[in-house]
Amino acid sequence: MRSLYMRVFLVTIYTIAVSSFIGFIIANAYYNLELKSYNDYRMFTAADNIRAYIGQYPETMGDFLEQTASLGYQIYVTDARGNDIFYGGEFRKSDLSSAIKESVLSGTEYHGIAKHPNKLFSTSYFDNRLSNTVGVLLEAGAERYALFLRHDTRLQFDELRTFFVLLFAFTVLISIPYFLLSTRYLVQSIVRLTEATKRISQGIFRLKLPTGRKDEIGQLASHFQMMALQLERSDQEKKDFVANVSHEIQSPLASIQGFADSIIRENPDNGQISHYAGIIGQETRRLAALGRQLLLLSTLDNATEAVDKRAFLLQPQLRQTLQLLEWKIAEKEIAVRLSVPARLEILGDKVLLMQVWSNLLSNAVQHIPEGRSIEIRAYREERFCTVAISDTGDGIAADKLPFIFERFYSGDSARQRDKGNTGLGLSIVQRIVRLHGGTVEAESLVGKGSVFRIRIPFREA
Repeated sequence: MRSLYMRVFLVTIYTIAVSSFIGFIIANAYYNLELKSYNDYRMFTAADNIRAYIGQYPETMGDFLEQTASLGYQIYVTDARGNDIFYGGEFRKSDLSSAIKESVLSGTEYHGIAKHPNKLFSTSYFDNRLSNTVGVLLEAGAERYALFLRHDTRLQFDELRTFFVLLFAFTVLISIPYFLLSTRYLVQSIVRLTEATKRISQGIFRLKLPTGRKDEIGQLASHFQMMALQLERSDQEKKDFVANVSHEIQSPLASIQGFADSIIRENPDNGQISHYAGIIGQETRRLAALGRQLLLLSTLDNATEAVDKRAFLLQPQLRQTLQLLEWKIAEKEIAVRLSVPARLEILGDKVLLMQVWSNLLSNAVQHIPEGRSIEIRAYREERFCTVAISDTGDGIAADKLPFIFERFYSGDSARQRDKGNTGLGLSIVQRIVRLHGGTVEAESLVGKGSVFRIRIPFREA
């Protein structure tokens, strides 16, 4: 398998080659469209000056053409009798027709450079053939000649040939190591990210990545490191969750097993059997409640689009929740105040939100002392419907308040296992509210009570 390092290097070389080829095509097209006619004009001006000078000093024709050729020109002279004379470098191909020669001898100008055919892969400026010239009538005394002229490109570039060869050679020799080093610099960070994925798959989440870079790779490394930390946190939460579930199950199972063994081995009387059976039933109900809560949490964790959001009136649902808790409220003589507008609508899953109110109100009723009060208020706040459930209980300590929504957290009075709680109620509340795009927060003062504030988007008018 070809490595990314080699792929980037080959792509770079390929890009240079293709761009050089395209650049040549563009430059050649520019010469053919723009510069060729100008080059023809310059050559014709030079030929016209030669003609004027020789016309004035015909006896110097040979020496003057020799000197002109030495300045970087190729010259071809012919007369009506077919005598041909060349000055300067040789032409690669003599392809002038007799008709063109006769036409120039008769006084017609020849613009072979401007009319030279365009070729895609070669520049006509360097095409060293006789047809790629300009031609004028040359009169030296009584003699008439046809003069054909072009730049001697070989003579012009001969001095630069060694320079260009060395330039190209050193460019290649320096570019290849530079490409290798720059490609390595680019690919090295990606290789480190690849190694990081292997380490994460092995359960190693503490990674050191090139987050200091200011380019896209640096951003990718930063996001990758954040992802690794989130995976570590998620992995730890799963481990803690499994440990907590094991602990929660172990306690009632031990009670059930112990009292069942006592009934079998100790031959207790009917009163003891009823007592033991009552405890076994209580612990069994606790296990069943824990199972239901875990199943609900699992369903909520996997629910993204499964929430059936519909608009409904909030007040009737809160009244229904209070009716379900009516016997507990009456038993503890708790005063309840409901302050919810009759026409206030909320947008959400009616079944899941019923679980939210039920968990919060049952917590409040169960854990505040007798004779205290609970207040339920609801109102619109910007684009949210806010429901505040406050009580005048003993409150929650400030150091415990940030952890009350964690699963199985048992540091607060609302999570006492001896009262049958599973320790999952507030976690379920938080998950349901988040699925609705809302927030839940708690405020509490020891000795004065607590307030749970839920914000759920309401139906727009």
